[in-house]
Amino acid sequence: MNMLLKKEMRLSALLLTYLFIGFAFMTMIPGYPILCGVFFITLGIFQSFQSAREANDIVFSALLPVAKKDVVKGKYQFCVFIELCGVLVMAVLTLVRMTVLSEASIYRQNALMNANLFFLGMVLLLFGVFNVIFLGGYFKTAYGLGKPFVIYIIVCFFIIGIAEALHHFPGLEALNAFGFDHPVLQLSTLLTGVLLYVLLTMLSYNRSCRNFEKIDL
Repeated sequence: MNMLLKKEMRLSALLLTYLFIGFAFMTMIPGYPILCGVFFITLGIFQSFQSAREANDIVFSALLPVAKKDVVKGKYQFCVFIELCGVLVMAVLTLVRMTVLSEASIYRQNALMNANLFFLGMVLLLFGVFNVIFLGGYFKTAYGLGKPFVIYIIVCFFIIGIAEALHHFPGLEALNAFGFDHPVLQLSTLLTGVLLYVLLTMLSYNRSCRNFEKIDL
């Protein structure tokens, strides 16, 4: 673990951000849009960024004997760490629902999204969207938080709405598979989510590095 990531985790981050990882347990709630757990985890990250801004953290980081791109790298590493912690918890709970609870009537009768590999793929997509819209938007100014986060909220819930509706369309019922039904489809959607997460995060990171270099702090 590099020093800037340690600094983000120990100095810049709020305890609230770590506690909000617990919203990953929304994966177990029947009759609820479980993708909303992603939003609450990103809300926790937003709270840390807001607190750090008020403490003038970005200027403090830029005054350290490191390159400006390393300041961006530290922020992205912290966000990815929180996101992957959320993904890990969701993945474990999803496997529980796909195995032990795959025949539970409370989930079988649920009209909303089921916890499966498609769900995990959508989780990764939403985190990638957060990295592009919020983190990328923040590093345009290294100060403005509200506008990029509001845009992210709109896009996030739009994607959640689409994801919840897809399995109700004829021919797409398999997206809401229980257990390990339709394994090829489930695995392909998960891998697509992984690819999109990596691609979106890297594109956002590279753009943020370029933008931050141009900012006169």
